[in-house]
Amino acid sequence: MGITNRHNVQSQWKLSHGRGLPDGDPIRWLSCDVTCRVARSAEWRRAGRAVKLADMTTSTYTHKYLIGVDGGGSGTRVVLADTEGIELARATSGPSGLALGVERAWDAIEAACLRAFEAAGLPFEWSTCALGCGLAGMNHAGWLAQFHATAPDGCALAVESDAFTTLLGAHGGEPGVIVALGTGSIAASLDAGGQFAIAGGYGFPSGDEASGAWLGLRAVVHLQQVLDNRAPADDWSAALLACTDATDRDSLVVWLCAANQTAYATLAPTVFEHRKHPLAARLLEEAGREIAKMVSALDPDQSLPVALCGGLAIPLAPFVPDELRSRLRLPLADSAAGALQLARHAASRESAHEG
Repeated sequence: MGITNRHNVQSQWKLSHGRGLPDGDPIRWLSCDVTCRVARSAEWRRAGRAVKLADMTTSTYTHKYLIGVDGGGSGTRVVLADTEGIELARATSGPSGLALGVERAWDAIEAACLRAFEAAGLPFEWSTCALGCGLAGMNHAGWLAQFHATAPDGCALAVESDAFTTLLGAHGGEPGVIVALGTGSIAASLDAGGQFAIAGGYGFPSGDEASGAWLGLRAVVHLQQVLDNRAPADDWSAALLACTDATDRDSLVVWLCAANQTAYATLAPTVFEHRKHPLAARLLEEAGREIAKMVSALDPDQSLPVALCGGLAIPLAPFVPDELRSRLRLPLADSAAGALQLARHAASRESAHEG
């Protein structure tokens, strides 16, 4: 993939001793746990250093470009900006969730970055870039360490969960709750005291309620029952056959054996297309209840604004219980924009360190 192990992870994380982002420092020692991060975020928040890209002091950066990366199980989105935060281009590529493999993640990120630079008419060199990455799966310490160890030479790098960057983008660093709904799902919140918390997001197949993979995993059960004559064939089962390229029980078993979270998520659109089907309707209602449960866990007092984010946000909004739907607001920006804030911070810290 053109990326080799050129970074010393420990020396990179030395940057965490300087001032960091409020509401969760993305430049931190790999050994620091979530409790450590929450304690720091509360301290920084109380000090009044809000996480807003516009509030970050512009300095002389070593790196010329900032790249915000939103990496999930279905795709990667990047936003390219200059050091003033002015957007130059956006691009997409394949999945970069760490559960699918660290090498694959870097391949996807590199491909998206190349496309963004091409769209902006600029030459691409890693040494000119500061990356802020919001990645699914970064809470797995082993995957995260490998991701840093195989980072490209010369770029500044800050990595957080996609939940954190989605929260930054959706509420501009202000208190609020998000539920990110894509291939996977997770909810996150930031309260007035600066405490960052998450709910859900335990991963496929046991968690990620209301996600695309969660919906697809349950949808395919209908097809299994149809193929066994446990349920009558219908338009929904026909759509599922088309999505899996299956023709009978054996060919579906082959698909199931190879399927990962991304593959199951490709079945989710059929649930919405056939939402009048009794089973699909019940599944969507269950998804709405699961979203409400995650929000309630993070904001029991119902005092914070709530934003649904990700590719399934709009399709699932009508199925959220009425009492929560009235509190929903549109996100101010997306996860890639939130990750851009991390990139600018990474560039600033790297420049200060080198100076």
